[in-house]
Amino acid sequence: MVLRGYVPTSEETLQTLAALRLQSLNSDFSTHAPFPRLEELFPPHVLHARLPAPRRRTPTKCRGARLRAGLLAGGLWGQALAKQRAERDQRLRGRLREEGASTMAAIVEKWKLLQGMGRPEAMAAYVALVREWPGFGSTLFDVDLHAVSPGGQGGWAAGRQAALTPLSPQSPVGAGPQRLWLGIGAKAVSLYKPGEPEPLDSFGYSRISSFGASDSSTFRLSVEDRDLLFETSQVDEIAQLLNTYLASAGARRPPRPQEPASGPPAPTPPPQGLCPTAGPWQHRPPVGSFHS
Repeated sequence: MVLRGYVPTSEETLQTLAALRLQSLNSDFSTHAPFPRLEELFPPHVLHARLPAPRRRTPTKCRGARLRAGLLAGGLWGQALAKQRAERDQRLRGRLREEGASTMAAIVEKWKLLQGMGRPEAMAAYVALVREWPGFGSTLFDVDLHAVSPGGQGGWAAGRQAALTPLSPQSPVGAGPQRLWLGIGAKAVSLYKPGEPEPLDSFGYSRISSFGASDSSTFRLSVEDRDLLFETSQVDEIAQLLNTYLASAGARRPPRPQEPASGPPAPTPPPQGLCPTAGPWQHRPPVGSFHS
């Protein structure tokens, strides 16, 4: 979880976590102790984020200029450009090695400060640091939020015609899909902006009315008056986990007192977690729906 970048925290804390991991693996610092690779201790994406972004060349508007550039690219200019790219890649790799060496040196210095700490203490300190993140304990999934539409009668088809509503003031919709983390925990489902410690939105299981999939990569979550449409490669895993937590939440609820019947019995509503078998938002029969 930490190495995949799913614990948003400072680099200082990430280095401390790496030092605690070394202490739990090797005990006190020693020059003879085996050193894991840096990517086994520290999130690689943090190092890559330090590198300068590649420059984007402005496309040539003139058609004739584009044609001449294309012809030159196949000759001497093409060889020169390839050489420039190779040199740039070599510089970036060198910069990455320097950043890695600097980070490893900082981790080792923190490791030396842990001398005398036992393995159980190091593991407990590691977990305590990770638990400071409010999303600790949740299973995180990478998703693309494509739309947030009003729910209610008419379903998703009616939502397509309505104006999309923002997930939160910090996350306006309408400018294309948003890459988010979908966190599924024992008490709530939360949506995070990658790298941000606080969720954009969070809702308990009592607010979830239904969920399901229209195909192998599209997932819908209905929360009270909103329908959230996601694209993800982990539709089945999300549905199974949601179904498990919804069933657990339903089992913990106290039974409602029965009232005397005053008329014909009302139809039994579908259990939570059951995706409707047909709906206008679905383009074909749903897959990945589960009964509680």
